Amino acid sequence: MKRSIWASLFIVFVIVIVIGGCSKGSSSSSNGQAGGTEEQQGQNQEETNSSSEPVDPVREQLNQMTTAEKIGQLVLVGMDGVTANANTRELIENYHVGGFIFYKDNITNSEQTLTLINQLKIDNKSSKIPLFLSVDEEGGRVTRLPGDFLKAPSAAKIGATGKVEAASEVGAVIGQQLSGFGLNMDFAPVLDINSNPNNPVIGDRSFGDNADVVSKMGVAAMKGLSQQGIVPVVKHFPGHGDTSVDSHIGLPVVEHNMDRLRELELVPFQNAIAEGADVVMIAHLLMPKLDPDHPASFSKAIIHDLLREELGFEGVVISDDMTMGAITKNYNVDEAAVEFIAAGGNIVLVGHEYLKEKTVIEAIKLAVETGEISEETLNSRVYDVLKLKHKYGLSGELAKGPDVKSINKQLQTVLDKYGVK
Repeated sequence: MKRSIWASLFIVFVIVIVIGGCSKGSSSSSNGQAGGTEEQQGQNQEETNSSSEPVDPVREQLNQMTTAEKIGQLVLVGMDGVTANANTRELIENYHVGGFIFYKDNITNSEQTLTLINQLKIDNKSSKIPLFLSVDEEGGRVTRLPGDFLKAPSAAKIGATGKVEAASEVGAVIGQQLSGFGLNMDFAPVLDINSNPNNPVIGDRSFGDNADVVSKMGVAAMKGLSQQGIVPVVKHFPGHGDTSVDSHIGLPVVEHNMDRLRELELVPFQNAIAEGADVVMIAHLLMPKLDPDHPASFSKAIIHDLLREELGFEGVVISDDMTMGAITKNYNVDEAAVEFIAAGGNIVLVGHEYLKEKTVIEAIKLAVETGEISEETLNSRVYDVLKLKHKYGLSGELAKGPDVKSINKQLQTVLDKYGVK
């Protein structure tokens, strides 16, 4: 009887050992499937971390571009006439330009404007990169829109209201006017301070003669445009308010030192940058105390050292039109364009003359080939441009045209609200 009990206990003991071993084996097998060895677990973690890194669509787009396509994004051109033509097609298809600027002589009426802009989009359909389609629409005497629109007031009239909301609301209406045509960039607002009453080019284009007023109004107008999907371009850095020469005709010389600039001219730009300015336009001004050898528009001391380093601007820098008298009467346009890119600029504006536009593109191409503009610099400048286009969701979608009657009514309501005549 005792032997039988001991035998039974032995059998139970064996069963427990066997079951325990199977359980451990099963657990070990399960753990191996879930994580494997420490080495395997480490590899799995690395793969997880790698796959979780966000993809930069702008960088991917840049990496797929040819050198010629990259160079084209650094140039924004004007055109002759009121219809897309062989020259505009060549600039799009062969030179891959980043966009167009339209002046008053490119625009006759709303129907023609819509047709022109949509046709340029159609001509660009083979490209994955949409065009900047831009104008100078400031209001007042600087307007490009067709005559069936109620004209927006000058910056001076808006500034005189003392109401920041007026600048914001007028900016938003201008944004609606432009976006209806498929336009997506406006060379406005003006952040120059009208400190010189004899200035032949700024005057009522400025919000006033006070840095605080210009800052607040300018930032509000900038945001009003941006909220409508229009890229605002603040101008004319580092300040065109105290000049006696029109840079369309000649080269203004500004004798101010850095103390004066920091106290007055730079204030609106610094505030706009702090409030998220996307694009800054560089003026054609010679400022001997900052750079005696180069105008601001291709000065490393002003674009890189002052704007980018001191003021911390990380967005897109565009030149004023390189075909203005300030440049053409004193410098070679193609050399100025290359120096602008090297100095920290992103987009060369060449507003007139088809041959000059091609010459500028060829000059940048040669500078890239010879290493005067390094591959790293080229990629950096183009990346900023693509990033801006991506931020605003630019596309090749055809526009349907603005509701002129409704927009005019809205603008009139704003003008009545703030007592602007």
